[in-house]
Amino acid sequence: METADDGDWVVRPVTGSASTRAYRCPGCDQEIRPGTPHVVAWPVYARDSDLDPWDTESSIDLRRHWHTACWRARSRRH
Repeated sequence: METADDGDWVVRPVTGSASTRAYRCPGCDQEIRPGTPHVVAWPVYARDSDLDPWDTESSIDLRRHWHTACWRARSRRH
């Protein structure tokens, strides 16, 4: 788990050999090609359950594949 200004995150590295399909990086909006090492990240908590008690979305549904450099630089983008 990583804690940052934008919340608590589960972050998992993906090796190049384990990456078999293309993904779109939300940090740079560029393709992460198959075979490229990168990270998969998702929030520890999907939403504040006090605000949306009817929302049953799991936080894992919010996972995204990021270039490793884009993930590390995400706090400098806004």
